Amino acid sequence: MHLGTDDPARRIIGAYLIDTVDEAGYIKEELAAVADALGAELADVEASLTMLQGFDPAGICARNLGECLALQLRDKNRLDPAMQRLLDNLNLFADGKFDELQKRCGVDKDDIRQMVAEIRELNPKPGNNFTHEVSQAVEPDIFVRRLSDGNWHIELNMANFPKVMVNKRYYKKVTQETRNKKDKDYLSEQFGSANWLVRALEQRAQTMLKVAGELVKQQDAFFRLGVRYLKPMTLKTIAAETGYHESTISRVTNGKFLICPRGTFELKYFFTSALARAEGGGEDVSSQSVKHYIGEFIAQETEAHILSDDEIVDKLRERNITVARRTVAKYREALGIPSSPKRKRLKLQAL
Repeated sequence: MHLGTDDPARRIIGAYLIDTVDEAGYIKEELAAVADALGAELADVEASLTMLQGFDPAGICARNLGECLALQLRDKNRLDPAMQRLLDNLNLFADGKFDELQKRCGVDKDDIRQMVAEIRELNPKPGNNFTHEVSQAVEPDIFVRRLSDGNWHIELNMANFPKVMVNKRYYKKVTQETRNKKDKDYLSEQFGSANWLVRALEQRAQTMLKVAGELVKQQDAFFRLGVRYLKPMTLKTIAAETGYHESTISRVTNGKFLICPRGTFELKYFFTSALARAEGGGEDVSSQSVKHYIGEFIAQETEAHILSDDEIVDKLRERNITVARRTVAKYREALGIPSSPKRKRLKLQAL
């Protein structure tokens, strides 16, 4: 790999930094941590980063959005002091507070309008031009289907489990032809290990089947009626019913998927925290259900009435669900939904 330098140390540092670049083109690892990991001087790491930031496309290898935009503006010879002040106040840009931004930058309205237009023409994710993701279908580990009597049939996808068989006939033949005790002991030990592996895999499959069966039992309402009926459930819930340790349940469900009439879900999706309903309101509700309601409320809002987080709290209370405003904000952000002022601006821009 040619990195534009003949210095071996700088080339090693540069290659290391390139490996830390994410799909959007950013370096997320702290330079001090890189220096410690490589046993290099921080100054050398910084110099290597400066070298990489001179590569195409402009903005690549930045450590944050402001630096990414600054690199692109510098490449266009447009990084003057006023533009740098704009980059130092990107929060005002994001919130659409252009009057305040104009004051901070010390420019007139025409200038700020032109500067904002220039920023919007830049690429905040320069690495996306080189991202070629290969879509890979999820192969479910568990099949769940409904029987004619209304019960659920749970079955493991045995294609996802390793197949190990022990050839007992061959073992018997080899041991009969072996005269040396040391060799016989070795064969016996290996035969025992092979049988242990077979039993362990069978036990793992049975454990997963039992855990999946209990999960479906606990979340029966979800499978029948949908996400708003997802119950709060933890590893401890399943552990209490199956007799397995919580660590065992965590291990057999980690990275595993279930397919049912409602779609394909990662098993961890069903383990959700509980939020209490209002006093006397019955069973607790899961955090996933609350997220579903929040998404549903926002999807139904109009340009004339954008819901604030406080109003969402009130609408949840109408459903006998009591949550704090900060909880609504946290769940909304987890769903990738912007704040009410930003949603209002986006709807107005779409008109």
